[in-house]
Amino acid sequence: MTFIKTRKKIVSSAIVSSLSMVAGSAMAEEQVIQLETIHQEVKAEPAPSFKVNQSANSKFVAPLLDTPKSVSVISKQLIEDTQVTTLSDALRTVPGITLGAGEGGNPNGDRPFIRGYNSESSMYVDGVRNATSQNREMFAVEQVEVTKGSASAMGGAGTTGGSINMISKVAKAGDFLEGSVAGGTDNYQRITLDGNKDFGNGIAARVAVMGHHNEKAGQKNGAEYKRAGIAPSIVFGLDTPTRATLSYYYLKSDDTPDSGVPYKYDAAKKATVGKPVDVKQGIYYGLLSRDFQKQENQIGTIKLEHDLTDNLTLSNTAVYSSAKNDYLWTQPDDSKGNVLNDKVWRRINSRITDTNIFTDQLALTGKFNTGAFKHSFNIGAEYSDQKSDKGNYLTSYPGYPGTTTGGFNSDCAISDAWCTSLTNPDSRDQWLGSSAANKNLTTTTTETTSVYLLDNIEFSPQWLLDLGLRWDKFDTKQTTNATGDSIENNTDFLTYQAGLIFKPVESGSIYASYATSANPVGVDGGDGSEAIGQAYMDLDPEESRTFEIGTKWDVLNERLSLTAAVFRTEKQNTRIQLDAATYTNGGETQVDGLELGVNGQITDKWAVSAGYTYLDSETVNPGPSCNRQGVCTPDNPAKGKQMQNVPKNSATLWTTYAVTPALTLGAGAVAMDKVYGDAANTKWVPGYVRYDAMARYNVNENVDLQLNVNNLSDERYFTKAYASHYATEAEGRSAVLAVNFKY
Repeated sequence: MTFIKTRKKIVSSAIVSSLSMVAGSAMAEEQVIQLETIHQEVKAEPAPSFKVNQSANSKFVAPLLDTPKSVSVISKQLIEDTQVTTLSDALRTVPGITLGAGEGGNPNGDRPFIRGYNSESSMYVDGVRNATSQNREMFAVEQVEVTKGSASAMGGAGTTGGSINMISKVAKAGDFLEGSVAGGTDNYQRITLDGNKDFGNGIAARVAVMGHHNEKAGQKNGAEYKRAGIAPSIVFGLDTPTRATLSYYYLKSDDTPDSGVPYKYDAAKKATVGKPVDVKQGIYYGLLSRDFQKQENQIGTIKLEHDLTDNLTLSNTAVYSSAKNDYLWTQPDDSKGNVLNDKVWRRINSRITDTNIFTDQLALTGKFNTGAFKHSFNIGAEYSDQKSDKGNYLTSYPGYPGTTTGGFNSDCAISDAWCTSLTNPDSRDQWLGSSAANKNLTTTTTETTSVYLLDNIEFSPQWLLDLGLRWDKFDTKQTTNATGDSIENNTDFLTYQAGLIFKPVESGSIYASYATSANPVGVDGGDGSEAIGQAYMDLDPEESRTFEIGTKWDVLNERLSLTAAVFRTEKQNTRIQLDAATYTNGGETQVDGLELGVNGQITDKWAVSAGYTYLDSETVNPGPSCNRQGVCTPDNPAKGKQMQNVPKNSATLWTTYAVTPALTLGAGAVAMDKVYGDAANTKWVPGYVRYDAMARYNVNENVDLQLNVNNLSDERYFTKAYASHYATEAEGRSAVLAVNFKY
């Protein structure tokens, strides 16, 4: 209750402040500045477009049409149409992305896989790495850009399959106030407000606020999500050669999470196999009196820009961020075959992580000519210093001596204390145990220094060459605080990219590109699933490369974008285990794929965003097969198998049609093939098709009503497949009605 009251106070105060600011502006000024995004109800204006021509990331030195990479942009309009509230929800509109589960070394937070490779450590906010384990919100996000394929020349360490960059809402020219009040099924409540004030003299301020609550759709007495956030910013020097932007982001959440449903168990093999057990939709195995996840995330940014000339800009961005991820939750453990006896053991998974990061980016961007050649470039240097303290919870329980981090007994036939029914669990069962925070077990410090050069060279209107080169020095150290023992990895690496673009016409391009990436040991900085370990701390970075041939066309008077690409991504020296104490860079995986995309306006009234991805993945060389005791045998059942978290086929569609100037209807679908949770392909979640719908009615030029119905057919499907124990079930059918306003 304290959190809910605090959330209401934050939101209420911010709303009153913002309303006062905008109301004062309206009284003081006779002229009203109208934004592009304001709906005009009585005029038959073209429907909003999902097409984005230019990335908001300055490292894209050319328009997307002239960039030899696959880039999917989740536009502001698509975010508004689908009413997505979290990054995980937004990413479902992009084919080729799956979500990984959190257990053990995998923290419970956003863990996207792009083209088959873990991109948990390749997350960015406004081009600055923000890879801490957290569940990200969309209230302060203008758009999301997904770059696909190896891209360390642009993003640094990681980025094997791609990267995700969230573009923040910051102050800009003009006055506006927009927001939404929404309610729906499953106790859904949400309020957002976004106000911008242009004070003149080059000064503007903006604030976005949010309060949110909902229960998991289709699940009773189970998962629940509560969060509140605020994101103010102020800009000095608008429309002048020298500009300064100060921004702050704060998000606090208090959730009751749901891990999911255990896999089936094979008594003969004494192992979990196949898909999740057949139980009722919306089942919940957690304990409401025990389980929780609390997060607190802050980002403070100072960005300075100075135009040296009309075509040359020097900028510096300094960011300090902190992230706290504190949870204890139930994993439905199936390791002892309890599911065969209608039982599930409520194993504990816990973590206490506190991460602080300082990053500084210095960049020179612009254009110049060398003879007949035209250059668009970005040259820069980056420095990052990250410290992550990690711990867990120690649990005691009556009748059991000592403490445990996970549980005392996983066999319900021996001890029924932590067990519940497989088919009829009760989330309100009494929890007799107690837990104590065991903080700062390890401290990981990571220091990164980088320099890079990106250049797009136009030889003629028909031929362009895109080049990138980056050098990174990556030093990470993990200390066990109880003993003072440390392990570390210090390395440096070069990565690069090159792409040739041919433009037969101004609105079309054909390209071929090659790009590399490097994934050093401990790339997660102590706050993810790719940590440093004693047995492999001295290994070289994993190296990857992507070959891609593609084409991009702007058609129908450049209102509609068509894209197609074929590609191969290879990770050539994957870390593999040889025995209990020996690892080496000897493995290999590869993904061959095809990608198609359509975004924009078919007619003035008809808009579409659609995509299809085919991924043919293979674990080419997984090394020996090693169990948890470090015993290894030459024959690995994963060899030649489909990679984990990689569907062969996936497709997304969202389309809207303006039936009248006041009424817009929308519909969408997400389809995905079977996904394997483990490397040997013994555990999986089935494929599915999910349908969504939307109706928006403009009451007047400032207010509209929007109804979103998600998972129309109440399809039962799973969003995450973990390697060992369980799969996470998606939400059932839900409906949300929102009152949106824009002034």
